Amino acid sequence: MKEYTTEQIRNIALASHSSAGKTMLTEALLHFTGATTRLGRIEDGTTVSDFEEEEIRRGISLSTAVIPVEYKGVKINLLDTPGFTDFIGEMISAMRVADGAIILVDAVSGAEVGTEIALNESAKFNLPRFILINKMNRDNANFEKALDSVRQITDTRLIPLQLPWGEKAEFKGVIDLLTMKAYAGAGDKAEDIPAEYAEAAEEARMELVETAAEGDDALLEKYLEGEELSAEEIMRGLRTVIQAGEYLPVLVSAATDEIGLAPLLEAIVGLMPSPADMPPAVAQGAQGEEELPASDAGPLAAYVWKTTADPFVGKITYFRVYSGVVQADSRVWNHNKETEERLGNIYVMRGKEQLSVKTLHAGDIGAVPKLGETATGDTLGERGHPLTLPVPEYPNALYRLAVSPKTQADQAKMGPTLTRLCEEDMTLSWYNDPTTKQSILQGMGDQHLDVALRKAETKFQVSLNTAEPKVPYQETITRTGTARYRHKKQTGGAGQFGEVEMRLEPLEDENYEFKWEVFGGAISQNFQPAIEKGIKGVMRDGVLAGYPVIKVGVAITDGKEHPVDSKPVAFEIAARECFKMAFREANPVLLEPIMNVRITVPEANMGDVLGDLNTRRARVQGMDSEKGRSIITAQVPLAEMLRYTTVLRSMTGGRGVFSMEESHYEVVPSHLASEIIAAKEREEN
Repeated sequence: MKEYTTEQIRNIALASHSSAGKTMLTEALLHFTGATTRLGRIEDGTTVSDFEEEEIRRGISLSTAVIPVEYKGVKINLLDTPGFTDFIGEMISAMRVADGAIILVDAVSGAEVGTEIALNESAKFNLPRFILINKMNRDNANFEKALDSVRQITDTRLIPLQLPWGEKAEFKGVIDLLTMKAYAGAGDKAEDIPAEYAEAAEEARMELVETAAEGDDALLEKYLEGEELSAEEIMRGLRTVIQAGEYLPVLVSAATDEIGLAPLLEAIVGLMPSPADMPPAVAQGAQGEEELPASDAGPLAAYVWKTTADPFVGKITYFRVYSGVVQADSRVWNHNKETEERLGNIYVMRGKEQLSVKTLHAGDIGAVPKLGETATGDTLGERGHPLTLPVPEYPNALYRLAVSPKTQADQAKMGPTLTRLCEEDMTLSWYNDPTTKQSILQGMGDQHLDVALRKAETKFQVSLNTAEPKVPYQETITRTGTARYRHKKQTGGAGQFGEVEMRLEPLEDENYEFKWEVFGGAISQNFQPAIEKGIKGVMRDGVLAGYPVIKVGVAITDGKEHPVDSKPVAFEIAARECFKMAFREANPVLLEPIMNVRITVPEANMGDVLGDLNTRRARVQGMDSEKGRSIITAQVPLAEMLRYTTVLRSMTGGRGVFSMEESHYEVVPSHLASEIIAAKEREEN
């Protein structure tokens, strides 16, 4: 592939609800521009974007594919993101490195929950955006209805750049309001607007010119004085309002029939900003924040936005050059890991195809294989000029699974494999829970984790069992308790003897406090470490149901020792048993984690969701409505939220979304606590 300078590049994220046609749009654009000889099909698993085995099997995109499309001397890096909400992390990573976004809307279904998520996420990154109403050739396609559905979920004004020439089976092409011409089929030949559309086109054109005039005071003055604006002036004004995010231009297409492609490409090249037109990236330097305009002359700063593991090639690292130039066969410094990396061959990826290039200019997106230490979110640059680019905020995990190795061989590979999967995907994480002694894999939903586990099996040959994670309860006391315990063991030779008396008190702020209140040398202080070891062992393993004990103050008040038989081990055992007795005396309770939950649902589902929350011991904190959707904030025990992702989706037809984070611990109601304790006893027996 030939070299492209900063001004000749457009980085565009394609985002939408699942099945709005992103993958087929990239396929059609590749075919139209001559990069491929035939149109791939999702059903046949022959698309350029969905090349992974799992994507072909499921028929949906699971990760972002980079699809460069060359058109009239401009390279458009299309980032085809997954539309399924479980894979929102892929969309966020793509938008982090894009300079514009095209939000696709199905002409039949209209705006859906994924459309809203895509609009919200792109707004967070201040990206200029287009709305593309796709699938205009389908039965029941309705341009006006689809347009209205978008209006209901955004405050940004919509401005049509194109009108559909026909609808459903009659969809022929697009009427372009910039050139005031009609374009049939793919749209590479202009013709006059058919008479029946002339009036509607004229009316929409007036609105477009008015919008363009708002982008520039001089243009507005000219327009108000009744002067005609030239095509160049209209483009300049539109570029300004689109880049400022004040308007969402609307375009139309039918990707599967390759209709409306040339006018779309013209709009991308003419109205979307190149990296040079975007505000400078802000990096953290040695002297504080540093602005980095997209320029080859600047210090090198390349942000790693994606890593994938390929069983044949090894690790592939995707990066965007924000400043400076990246050359093949060069060395770069990873500022996050403080280590040098060698870049061998540099590629421009087209799906899984690697197109070798010698140089990548500022603003471009490329990939490099076999980097040792570099992970997603790292910044590569020059050793002498430290710079780190900010990592975007990813949503908290909503779905957890306990994972365990199937075989002995899997056991050794499980940790490294899970770590590699989490390096690839910023919304995936895993940890060992010391409370429940389980390895927990967490992500955005059941599909998300299912894909990760299949990847572990197919790419890394690691098979894992899964189970529902246990809730990390804790144990504590609510009043003072005392006990005395004697440990005496006499065998043939020297015996064991140790007697301990202790007092337990609930603590407010600290987890553990130890006091030595033994007077008159009843127990030698030499045995204090052994006594503390015994206490800490019980606190770790729990008394009631095997969960850690917290917020307990321990005072050793008395005891006895034997001049011959007293040994540290005897006092350790005595302290353990004495602690258990005193703990049971001190009115013990189980504590459970409480989550702060924010649920956004269509107003029609509000009643069902509230009713369901009541069955989950939720305390609703507030209700609000925003753009025709209801927002519920509540505090809910984690035990009741383990499978909530699936429940909420089925209750709201996939339109409900929620976020959750840990808030605090609270006492478990006694009837539930006794069930948990009984379950633990059954497990042990």
